[in-house]
Amino acid sequence: MNKPALLIIDILNDSFASPQLSAKRAELCDSINKLLFFAREKQFHIIWVRQEFKADLSDAFLEMRDENIKMYIEGTFGSKILEELQQMDDEREIIKKRYSAFFQTELDDLLKRLNPSFLVLAGVNTHACIRTAAIDAYQLDYRVQIISDCVASPDKRHHEVTLDYLERISKVSKLDKFKEEFNAQ
Repeated sequence: MNKPALLIIDILNDSFASPQLSAKRAELCDSINKLLFFAREKQFHIIWVRQEFKADLSDAFLEMRDENIKMYIEGTFGSKILEELQQMDDEREIIKKRYSAFFQTELDDLLKRLNPSFLVLAGVNTHACIRTAAIDAYQLDYRVQIISDCVASPDKRHHEVTLDYLERISKVSKLDKFKEEFNAQ
């Protein structure tokens, strides 16, 4: 049986600059650490996805350039994975320049080589980066599982509406339910 692939998206220092996400940081990191422990135990492929831009924003998206938004800058503290989470040396990393982890990255090529049974998504922001990754994965014929207590957005309403929408193209469940169902296979 092929192993699933866990994608942990944008759990970076700059992602938690907003007070809304900052308030959810401890709980979200605790849930993601539990998911990571389970995924490592079950030998999932683990892929960290990080947003990162050049200091001059020449590779950033239009709004960032237009508004001179200096976040996720290459080599800075803001572009690093939160210290509460531990990335292992053998786990892969993808750098993205847009919301979707698939847009102009090597993610699809990597997944084609790994041939995962399905993708598990965790990270931020549910309404943007998680949503676009899930939609692109679906369009590329990957089965998608979203762990609802391992994703977050600064806006609760957008988070909930997005999870409702994504249930049409993916499976959405809490971490405990996911682990229970996976272990029953």
